[in-house]
Amino acid sequence: MTDTNALPDRGSGGHGPKGQAQGNVFSRIALFIRQVVAELRKVIWPTRKELIAYTTVVLVFVLVMAGIIAGFDYVFTKGVLFIFG
Repeated sequence: MTDTNALPDRGSGGHGPKGQAQGNVFSRIALFIRQVVAELRKVIWPTRKELIAYTTVVLVFVLVMAGIIAGFDYVFTKGVLFIFG
């Protein structure tokens, strides 16, 4: 999905976001921290139940994938040892 209201940058002549680095180091750091806090307020944090469910799904997926890879490793190891002695 794309945002149809978003317009591509049509050459701002260097006056875009990279051209806004004005002020001293401390004011830029303070601006960065304010922007980080503002973005964190927009985050929809999961409930404890959702967090447990998501964590369980990830752990099960990782264990299944590790088992599949271990199985392939075992089969290929036996195949190489059979072929090359």
